Parts: sequence; C-alpha cells; structure tokens
Amino acid sequence: MYSRELITFMTVADRGSFLKAAQKLHTTPASVMNQINKLEYSVKAKLFDRTNQGVRLTAAGRSFYQDAKQFVSLADAAIKKARQLAASEQKVIRVGTSILRPCKRLIDLWNTIDDGSLPCQIDIVPFDDEPKSLSVVLSSLGSNIDCFIGPCDSIEWRAQCNILLLDKVACRIAVPRKHRLAKKDRLGWADLDGENIMIIKRGESAVLDKMRSDILQNHPNVKIFDTPNFYDTSVFNECERMGCLMETLDIWADIHPSLVTLPVDWEYEIPYGVVYAKNPSEMVDEFIEVIRNSLK
Repeated sequence: MYSRELITFMTVADRGSFLKAAQKLHTTPASVMNQINKLEYSVKAKLFDRTNQGVRLTAAGRSFYQDAKQFVSLADAAIKKARQLAASEQKVIRVGTSILRPCKRLIDLWNTIDDGSLPCQIDIVPFDDEPKSLSVVLSSLGSNIDCFIGPCDSIEWRAQCNILLLDKVACRIAVPRKHRLAKKDRLGWADLDGENIMIIKRGESAVLDKMRSDILQNHPNVKIFDTPNFYDTSVFNECERMGCLMETLDIWADIHPSLVTLPVDWEYEIPYGVVYAKNPSEMVDEFIEVIRNSLK
C-alpha cells in the first residue's frame, strides 16, 4: 500500500540511527542508507542530518514525517474498512475457539451441511477460557466473535445470549493419576465417600446446583469445594495440585495429562450448543437457522 522506502524512513526517524532501524527491519545498515538516499532523491529534499551519534530529522524531514504518519494511518484505516466491507459481502462468520470450547464440532457439522454453494465463509478466532476474557467474549458477541460452541447451562449466559442446543454432554469426575480411584473404570457414590470434590459455585448452573443439592442431602460425607467461575485450564491444574476430585465433562477427558476422567453412576448431563448474540446480525441469524434446520 505504501513504499518500502517510506516504512524505512519512518523507522529510521523513530529509532534515530540506520543501525537500529536495520535491526528492527531485519536488514543491513547499508540497505537502510540506500533506501533513504533513494527517498531523498525522489522527494528532492534532504530528510536527515547524519552525525556521529546517529541521525536527526531536518525541518523538511520533520514535516515529511508528520505527513507520512498521517498518510500511513489513513491508508491502514482504508485497508481495514475495505476488508470489513469485503467480509460483510462474503458473509464471513467468525467462530470462536479455545482449549475448553474448541470449534471443531461446529465446523464438522457445518461441513456436512455446506456443499460449497452456501454463501458463508468461516473464520476461526481464538479466545481465552480465563473468566475475565470469556466475560468479554460473551458481552461483545457479534463484534470480534459471532459465535462459539460449548457447554451452555449457565444461568447468566441464558439471560445474556442466544443458545442453539445441539446435544447434552455427560458429567464425569476427574481424578489425579496418583489418586486411589484413578485405576477404577467407573465410580459409584460409595467410591466418593469421604472425598473432596471441586464443583462450580451455586447459582452458575442449574444442573450442577441439582448435583450439589443431591450431594448435600444424600451424601454428606462428600465434601464440596467451590470454584468461583466456569472452568479454565487453571482449575484443572489446581485439581491435580490439590490431589482432590473435580466435576468435569466427558468432552474434557483429555484436557490435562495428569488427570483421569471417569464415568459416575449418576444421570447428570449438561446442555451443549452454539452460543451467539442476543440480537444477532442478519448474517449470523441465517447461519444459525441453517444449522437449526439441519437438526430437524
């Protein structure tokens, strides 16, 4: 969009020397000097005073630098706007993906629907499962990310977002590999007697609230430890570090190498689906509708 010489000029001006500019641009000082000479010849003005301590802009150079910065800023804005318009025309759906909420299942589902004729392009956008980052993703759905797929039993999410349910995923127990229960094929309530179990705090999930009430009423020897938010990888690390048990999901069986995920003699399942904005764009609405119709 703008010349190599212009970028080199601005780098030299910012760094104050040909050597430092060359290091930044991964080239040689001689190449930088040649480009500056070429630019000065082109504009018919001396842009730098050379000194033993480096270089400094001349009056003409300072004027050129300010105008060049404005030009580059306007050019970058023009490129960004053009790309946004092009994306809108192409109907790009930005699908979020993370370690605990990978997009593969949604992409696989879309690939069974789209024979190449549907006017939608999928862009994959990574995000972090850390609670604050996830909160930003949820509050700004439709901005940088249009949708993501994952467990969606959150009471707060249901009020804040739209959810297209696809399935249910089974609740399991994660056990550190050195734990006495790690070699079991399946756990019963008798196995859990006397154990400490990490569960998301009350009020976050209707299903897990029911599980918690079941434990408190019917299995009083099982001690519950609250996790303050929905899981990120740090919770799995904490489970392994503390040597306790942890409520988890079958889809997260391979998340942590030091934990074993075991089925339990209970019927608890968590809804699983596509999470998208409460007021989605027409494009996202069409995308969700195509998926919804494929499930019928």
